[in-house]
Amino acid sequence: MLQLEAINLTLGDPQAPREVLNNINLTVEDGKFYAITGPNGGGKTSLAKVIMGINQPTNGRIIYNGEDITAYSVTERAQRGITYAFQNPPRFKGIRMRDLLLIANPDLTETRLHCLLHNVGLCPEDYLDREVDGSLSGGEMRRLEIATLLARNREGDLLIFDEPEAGVDLWTFQQLVFMIIEQHHLQHNTTLIITHSERFLKLADEILLVANGEIVDRGQVDRIWPQIKDEIACRWRENCGGEFSGAKCY
Repeated sequence: MLQLEAINLTLGDPQAPREVLNNINLTVEDGKFYAITGPNGGGKTSLAKVIMGINQPTNGRIIYNGEDITAYSVTERAQRGITYAFQNPPRFKGIRMRDLLLIANPDLTETRLHCLLHNVGLCPEDYLDREVDGSLSGGEMRRLEIATLLARNREGDLLIFDEPEAGVDLWTFQQLVFMIIEQHHLQHNTTLIITHSERFLKLADEILLVANGEIVDRGQVDRIWPQIKDEIACRWRENCGGEFSGAKCY
């Protein structure tokens, strides 16, 4: 479905370039659920943005469903079924939540609009006609971003989520896990999730470990999890008091 061939990404001032991704080779299979994890600054979000077309690779090729999409824009990739939920979603003054959801899928009924917001922990009566502007908190924006992505409801899409657990409370997170997994199976999607959440990691068909701009390891949960569990525990404990206990932070 998706192939990345010898992808490099260099950012920053031409006089002082910074290599962000280094010779990434990756094949993503149809219908699988992938969790991408690793240390902060290791290249996880940069990898997702290259797939979405937000950043153009310095070298290499991206093949999607047999088509070379390396030079395609974000819009062209979205038209082919690649979608991305930002870690820090953009705001749009003058556009309501209702409008944004209908842009994602013009065929949404009023009932479906209500369900999408309800399922991400936003009361439809309070939020459907709210503007997507600075009045919304970071957590509210994260929930809307996920609802917008799920609103597309197209079978076989490639869905990319960048830390969907960030900025949401535990109850809402449990809902989001259910929604994302349900969408994945019902629509036969291929899903990539950048995450430090044990729940998502343990549900994945395969974990990709990204560090220093490279995929340093990949495999099934039972092999990769023992290598990363202490670091994941530390990340959750620092962010939210954690679901873990007894882990050592270094």
